[in-house]
Amino acid sequence: MLTIKDLSFGYNSKMPIISDLSMTVDGGTVCGLLGRNGAGKSTLLYLICGLLKPSKGTIDYNGRTPFDRSVPFLQDVFMVPEEFGLPSVSLDDYIKVNEPFYPKFDRDLMNRCLDIFELSPNLNLGELSLGQKKKVYISFAMACNTSLVVLDEPTNGLDISAKRNFRKVVVESMNDDKCIIISTHQVYDVDK
Repeated sequence: MLTIKDLSFGYNSKMPIISDLSMTVDGGTVCGLLGRNGAGKSTLLYLICGLLKPSKGTIDYNGRTPFDRSVPFLQDVFMVPEEFGLPSVSLDDYIKVNEPFYPKFDRDLMNRCLDIFELSPNLNLGELSLGQKKKVYISFAMACNTSLVVLDEPTNGLDISAKRNFRKVVVESMNDDKCIIISTHQVYDVDK
């Protein structure tokens, strides 16, 4: 599904963050990116999603180049960054506005994920804590049913039971046609 060859990137020409990286990730895989802060994990995720352009090398995702940002690519990839904002609207309104961008959106899966996280679907996003927002956004990401889901430090801000529920959400959402990439510095989360 994902092939990276000789990838290099740096925010300036004097100090590359990623240098000559090559890797392949198959469908049906949960891939963990482990590393210390500043190692380039988030940068790699942004490159995979086409939000940054490599200075050298190639990234191929199902025959598409991420930085081209084609509509079919964008409909098949979802990224949950470490930090994000949600509007102060009802969850239902948020889904109605954003669901059309993801043709395989699955409301039943959304509700199952919310249930695992012990959240009601009748929420106002502006009234939620940071941890609750993260759980809602992860649930939405999984419900988009894209074949690539990229999660940057998804368990930061979650308590112990929510971390356990996060693992259940990943299992509930996984299939042979999906690839989930998780960036973290918490080995336990990826190991499980």
